[in-house]
Amino acid sequence: MYGVVEIQGHQYRVEAGMTIDVQKLDQEAGSTVEFDKVLFVGGESAKVGAPTVDGAKVVAEVVRHDRSRKVIVFKRKPGKYQKKNGHRQHFTTLKIKEVKA
Repeated sequence: MYGVVEIQGHQYRVEAGMTIDVQKLDQEAGSTVEFDKVLFVGGESAKVGAPTVDGAKVVAEVVRHDRSRKVIVFKRKPGKYQKKNGHRQHFTTLKIKEVKA
């Protein structure tokens, strides 16, 4: 069974046992999180939400918090103006335990 869940404005297709990276959540590593904004549940009998599926939820475990690769932003104009910035986005890795429908 799989589902499409909305987490912080982003939609993810999830199945039990898979790991996903989402924007940083304010949860401790090792804690369990439940998401009830399930938009679609697929499998033997598919259920489409309007906008969410009633009674469906996704249970996940917070594996770790980390930062992504650095993205370099380089601005340059004619003359001597140059500016270099770097950015690393924070993210949380989740391990999906189950999809309940």
